[in-house]
Amino acid sequence: MTQAATVVERLHQEAWPHLVASLARRFGDLDVAEEAAGEAFLTAVERWPVDGVPPNPTGWLFTTAQRKAIDRIRREAKREAKQVAASTIHGGTPEPTGPVEDDTLRLMFVCCHPALSIEARTALTLRLLGGLSVAEIAHAYLVPETTVAQRITRAKSKIKTARIPFRVPSAQDITERVQGVLGVLYLVFNEGYLASSGDDPIRADLSVEAIRLARLLRRLLPADGEVAGLLALMLLTEARREARLAPDGTLVTLADQDRTRWSRQLVSEGHALVRERLATGEPPGPYQLQAAINAVHTSAARFEETDWSQVVSLYDHMVAIQPSPIVRLNRAVARAELHDPAQALAEIDALDLDGYHAWHVARAELLRRLGRPEEARIAYERAIRLAGNPAEAAHLAGRRDGLVG
Repeated sequence: MTQAATVVERLHQEAWPHLVASLARRFGDLDVAEEAAGEAFLTAVERWPVDGVPPNPTGWLFTTAQRKAIDRIRREAKREAKQVAASTIHGGTPEPTGPVEDDTLRLMFVCCHPALSIEARTALTLRLLGGLSVAEIAHAYLVPETTVAQRITRAKSKIKTARIPFRVPSAQDITERVQGVLGVLYLVFNEGYLASSGDDPIRADLSVEAIRLARLLRRLLPADGEVAGLLALMLLTEARREARLAPDGTLVTLADQDRTRWSRQLVSEGHALVRERLATGEPPGPYQLQAAINAVHTSAARFEETDWSQVVSLYDHMVAIQPSPIVRLNRAVARAELHDPAQALAEIDALDLDGYHAWHVARAELLRRLGRPEEARIAYERAIRLAGNPAEAAHLAGRRDGLVG
């Protein structure tokens, strides 16, 4: 890969959400924003290998994208109002932004408008700001790609026809939409933590951006427990990133990670947020409970020293307020560390999660422990087929190949 291609690829990961968000605010049209951003990167792919990478490549992309957007608007004669809007780039009065100053965070609030369904909000934001493909979003949702594509198209149309403004004009809007924004940030971070497809097993750019936005949201809503909980969860998870891949690129599970490679700074910050929320005495929500579970894991010097009884207790609270099959799966895996693995396997088998690769991973590991290698092999193979992450697939293949019997 040439130097120019490497720079373009890096900037596509780092600058895409900021570019789309900035264009959306300026032009008030998501299709224009997304198309102009894409054309700017395509132009960079064509010109930079010949002309060289410009001194300020990010600024070049922003300028080029704005020109592409203006050109498109001018070509469409029926969009006279949009032409007026485009002219504000060159000296007009900027549109008020409301209490959210960051373009990317503001667009997240736009995408999480209550006029849109929860599914549409998340799919649209993951596409526009996470830069995820339709296939990656479909994998995260466990739904067909056509469903995701329809959700995105309908959401864009709804925003356009309802004339939803590209700003958050009031504190009330923030309160109404914050749960949707948290859900999107959670999925963006997870995609960075363990990419659902592609050659890169970990997309640090997505994780870092999700944490940046969560910090902004925390400053905006310092008393919101779930905002603090999600930030703590992200920090405690991100703290383990350097220990999650072996030199050969395979995934290293929590049990086998070198804990000296964890970021003590991020662990300390995450623990402080968890303690702060516990001190309030308020009933914790799902993100706070997940953060507390991760605090237990990151408090143990060795995997064998994990306080599994506390982990199971926290999952019991999670099931009480969010009894989803995936939460029940995670609780069963934790229970297997305390109780009979056969009991945990029976609990897992009762869950309707055949299309979820982690369900097959959990079954394979428990079948392995129970001395049922042939059944474990079948479960590993099913998990490998469903896993879109190359590092995880390699890890699972190694576990499968190591079965005896």
